[in-house]
Amino acid sequence: MTVWIAIGATAVGCYLLKLLGLLVPAGVLERPLVQRLSALLPVALLAALTAQQTFSANGALVLDARGAGVAAAALALVLRAPFLVVVGAAVVVTAAVRAVSG
Repeated sequence: MTVWIAIGATAVGCYLLKLLGLLVPAGVLERPLVQRLSALLPVALLAALTAQQTFSANGALVLDARGAGVAAAALALVLRAPFLVVVGAAVVVTAAVRAVSG
């Protein structure tokens, strides 16, 4: 029953957050600072989530094959490779490091 209460509370919270976003006056949303922040916030959140998933395990900082895969993907992006090549490079490097390191 506790799980269903948590799911219900989360659903209500998400709905209220969405409603709060709709109730913000248009004048606030048209400010230059708000527009700049709204453009940069998704990138920052995605970078933080990627770093957290890549460099942590059980609450500890780790450097393993995932880090090598992200580095390979970053290098492919710098070289302006197509998206599928970027993902493929990350997969291949991660698998190779895991195979070598055991």
